[in-house]
Amino acid sequence: MKTIQAVSYPVHFQKESYTALSNLIDKNNYSTIFILVDENTLAQCYPKFIPNLKTDKTIELIEIESGEINKNLETCIGVWNAITALGGDRKSLLITLGGGVITDLGGFVASCFKRGIDFVNIPTTLLSMVDASVGGKTGVDLGVLKNQIGLFANPEMVIVDVDYLTTVAPREIKSGTAEIIKYGLTYDIHLFNEIKDNKNLEISDLIFRSVEIKNEVVLQDPKEKNLRKILNFGHTLGHAIESFYLESEDKENLTHGEAIAIGMVCECYMSSKLLGFPTEKVGEVKNLVLSIYNKTNLLQEDFSLILDLLKHDKKNVNGQVNFVLLNDYEDFKLDCKVPLELVTESMEFYNE
Repeated sequence: MKTIQAVSYPVHFQKESYTALSNLIDKNNYSTIFILVDENTLAQCYPKFIPNLKTDKTIELIEIESGEINKNLETCIGVWNAITALGGDRKSLLITLGGGVITDLGGFVASCFKRGIDFVNIPTTLLSMVDASVGGKTGVDLGVLKNQIGLFANPEMVIVDVDYLTTVAPREIKSGTAEIIKYGLTYDIHLFNEIKDNKNLEISDLIFRSVEIKNEVVLQDPKEKNLRKILNFGHTLGHAIESFYLESEDKENLTHGEAIAIGMVCECYMSSKLLGFPTEKVGEVKNLVLSIYNKTNLLQEDFSLILDLLKHDKKNVNGQVNFVLLNDYEDFKLDCKVPLELVTESMEFYNE
């Protein structure tokens, strides 16, 4: 599997990636190597990774608690304090070994520490492989509001090794699948059909094509002024739903992919009402989502709270919620204004 060249860094695949990492460390003569993990990746991924790290540099482990609820500035402060206490300086390297929380937060921590140290992303979940590790977005949540604090910063490299997926629960594999479905609906319907038909599904090929698509989009629009907005399909409402379940004490949290899958169904429905997206394709998307993910019952009394969170979406301009909608498969329209009544109607449609 060939290396994909992003804006200023390579995305390497499989075991040969570690040779490139060793070469990077030798070339830059880092003073200390910090590895950021959570309790899960420390137990399951670190033992797979560490034999591949060929260096005589000092290695320091920093562990944070897993979960979106810990993706915040308080956790960042803890990591900055740890790096400082362990003698970190501008010639240190931070390696993020984990899922989207680790890569998002770790990239942000590295980019701010002493105004920026180098970092390398090693995603260990399907979601982080196809989404969070590529594209230069770093950041943390503000309360339950997703990714409100952050900046664009590129790693020195990304290593995608599908062997780490053996450590991931089936629910997390499904979570990452939602992002692949998104790429299929907006950019390459072949991916959607591969998942729908589920014949000889080769996960490494789906990952490679997903990274390839995201990179093609980001190269054309690094700072999300235009084309990159398509990566938000399903996310505008999906993030609001994810945040609502995150802050609800009496409801089980949804994974990112579960919330985005609901968002895609709803936004396909909005597309049918506003842009004429074919109704049979709305049904096709909904059927696929419900065949993969457990049905979530969105209660009508919760709709107003979800809409309140929607108003805080970081992509809003002048208080106006902007959606990416579909004219058809692979045919999208950016910056669509959607009446809140239709958003509510779309959630009712999902519930049906």
